[in-house]
Amino acid sequence: MTTNSVITIGRQFGSGGHVVGEKLAERLGIPYYDKNLLAEASKDSGICEEMFEDHDEKPTRSLLFSLVTGMQLRGDASAMYMDMPLNHKIFLAQFDAIRRIASEGPCVIVGRCADYVLRDKKEAVSVFVKADMESRKQRAIDLHGVSPDKAEEYVRRADKQRASYYNYYATSTWGDVNNYDLCVDTGKIGIDGAVDLLAEYIRLREKYRK
Repeated sequence: MTTNSVITIGRQFGSGGHVVGEKLAERLGIPYYDKNLLAEASKDSGICEEMFEDHDEKPTRSLLFSLVTGMQLRGDASAMYMDMPLNHKIFLAQFDAIRRIASEGPCVIVGRCADYVLRDKKEAVSVFVKADMESRKQRAIDLHGVSPDKAEEYVRRADKQRASYYNYYATSTWGDVNNYDLCVDTGKIGIDGAVDLLAEYIRLREKYRK
């Protein structure tokens, strides 16, 4: 299957969104970006990669972003950018890296407000991956070594961090159905089922898109 879509994946912690994105990219034969996006942003901006890792999907409240991200879309934010705190520069460097990567062709991008960053791109397909709490707790136990009695707290805390990051920088609501083209529940259809569903959705979307 070939595609001209750029697929962005938001995800609840423990839902398997990372694996879904990785397998979908492999199925479609297109590049996949998750943590490696940080290296791309570091290369483009000259800010060391460790700084991106320290601030990765961690929230900072700032009313500046509704203004500055709009200016970034118009390409006139350079003077303001120079005077920003480091954490603001890091977010906008990721913003620029996402837009640059998307301009180069089809790909899958996980997290980092990519659906918001690419909201004006007609080729973008925004997806949100979710699952029931029991499935997510088990993934936290199996993959992150969390003790069973702490698993739910761990999952909820990770979700809260992702939601805070998205809500601050994207100026909209993480997990809101209105932000996404499709929501997939891996707790009900599994990872492979989610990949099958997304691949078919993308095929149909490209076939019938006007």
